[in-house]
Amino acid sequence: MRTKDVMMVRIYLTEAEGHLDTLLKRLHDWSQVQGVTVFHGIAGFGPSGPMHPISPARISGDLPVVVEFFDEPAKAEVILETLSHIIKPGHVVCWPARIIVEDK
Repeated sequence: MRTKDVMMVRIYLTEAEGHLDTLLKRLHDWSQVQGVTVFHGIAGFGPSGPMHPISPARISGDLPVVVEFFDEPAKAEVILETLSHIIKPGHVVCWPARIIVEDK
């Protein structure tokens, strides 16, 4: 089994911020990262305090959204720098990880 070092990045947004489409376009079209997953939260809160409540009818339109991606550490750093103008400070978590790759 062979592994490769990557950086995992998790970005916390809300639906109301409206950055999801822009972020996905950048990650897919411009940066062509190795993998992206979007999680849609059912409730949450951040440092500002307001609760984004569970809403079966999804009336609020301001529920949490988490975008997670991974790629080579240097590439992830460049991507984070380019996203710094649309993602609020404190809304990005990243950590080193390894992926399993095919033996050649």
